[in-house]
Amino acid sequence: MTVFFNKKTWAAAVGTMTLALLTACGSSSDNAEQSSVWDDIQEEGVLTVATSGTLYPTSFYASESNEITGFEVEVVKEMANRMDLEVEFEEIGFDGMLTAVNSGQVDLAANDIEITEERKDKFAFSTPIKYSYGTAIVREDDLSGIETFEDLEGKRAAGAATSIYMDLAREYGAVEKIYDNATNEEYLRDVHVGNSDVILNDYYLQTLALEAFPELDITIHPNLKYSPSEAGMVMNKENTELIENVNRVLEEMLEDGTIAEISAEFFAGADVTQEPDIDFEVE
Repeated sequence: MTVFFNKKTWAAAVGTMTLALLTACGSSSDNAEQSSVWDDIQEEGVLTVATSGTLYPTSFYASESNEITGFEVEVVKEMANRMDLEVEFEEIGFDGMLTAVNSGQVDLAANDIEITEERKDKFAFSTPIKYSYGTAIVREDDLSGIETFEDLEGKRAAGAATSIYMDLAREYGAVEKIYDNATNEEYLRDVHVGNSDVILNDYYLQTLALEAFPELDITIHPNLKYSPSEAGMVMNKENTELIENVNRVLEEMLEDGTIAEISAEFFAGADVTQEPDIDFEVE
C-alpha cells in the first residue's frame, strides 16, 4: 500500500521526529549531568589521593621500602577498603595539593592539612581526624635567639609557602625560606647548620622528627605553644556525595577506635584524635 503525505501530515511528522530527537538528547544530557564524581569513583573502583610522601609520620616511605605509609596514608587505605575501593596516591608538594583538588586531578588530599576558615571558604574538609598545636624547632644552644614571637622578626623561617605556620611567621616579620616538597631531614639540618633559624609546625610532627635525628643540635622551643589546630582530608566542595561518604566512613572509624589505633602506631602511642588540654600563647 502506498502512503501519501500532504503538507500538513508531513509537517506534523517532522515535528514529531524533531521532538523525539530533542527528548532523546535531553535525556542523554540529563543522565550525563547526573553522573557525579562519586559515581565515577565507584565505577572505576579507584580513589585518587594527593599526598607528599615526605612528611613523617603522616606520609612517608619507610627505610628500604617502596610502599608509602604514614598516619593519614593508612587512614586513607582503611577508609577506601571499607568503601570497596583501591587507592592511587599521587605525590604532590603541599603547595600544589589544593590546586590538584580544585582542578579534579585528584579526588582528595591527605597530608596533615589544617582546617582553617580561609580554606573552608574554598574547599570541603572531612570530619577532623587529628588535633594538635604549633611548636617551634630552634637550635638547642641558643634557641636561635628567640624568646617570644616578637623575636621572629628578621629570623629565617623554613617551611611551605601556603602553610598556616608560614602565615604566622610572616605576621611576625620572619624571612621566608621556602622548600618544594623537601624531606624532614633537609628542614632540620638547615636549622642545625644555621641556614635557617626556626621551623614552625605541628607538635606531633616536630617531636617525632627530632627523635629521628638525635645527632642534630636542635630542640623544640620550651615556651612557644600556639594555634590549637585540627586536620582533615580536603575535597572539592562540589563533590557532595564523595564528601558524605568520606565523612560517614571516617566517623565509623573514629567511633570504633580504628583511627586511634593507627595514631598510636605512628605517634609513639599518642592518640591524636583527642584535643589537647593546654593554655596557648597564640590562639
